[in-house]
Amino acid sequence: MRARIIALVLALVAGTAPAEPAEGPVTGLPMPRFVSLKAGEANARRGPSTAHAVDWVFRRAGMPLEVVAEYEHWRRVRDIDGVGGWVHYALLSGVRTAIVLDDLAAMRTHPGGGREVARLEAGVVVRVPECAPVHCRVRVAGQTGWLPAGALWGVRPGETFD
Repeated sequence: MRARIIALVLALVAGTAPAEPAEGPVTGLPMPRFVSLKAGEANARRGPSTAHAVDWVFRRAGMPLEVVAEYEHWRRVRDIDGVGGWVHYALLSGVRTAIVLDDLAAMRTHPGGGREVARLEAGVVVRVPECAPVHCRVRVAGQTGWLPAGALWGVRPGETFD
């Protein structure tokens, strides 16, 4: 512990910040990463235990959240507005979702083109089962289509998954 503190002080004096860890110390999963809110309500606390005060309450099941830290059974998360806190991991899901950023974003049948399936308002939460570097397949209200990845919060630029 002392060596870590000394390394941090030396890095601050040298004007360099230590690099963020590439993976979470508890799960080994990438950090930061996106998850979704499993529960319809979740307390965001000041610290990683029920002894800490509740600063915020998330009330939208499926909302995408970004995990920025881990400690035992707790994950520090933030939402699209940067608001957050420590949430118990049981209230989170690995199901990928995203928030539409562009107003009236055209959801299409194929990546980068095809017939328009729907127009989505900014703020709509969509499921994201697949992403290519430029476009993501999304599902909402029984419709499936593709949106540009840049029109979504909950997906990293160039991120791919399926």
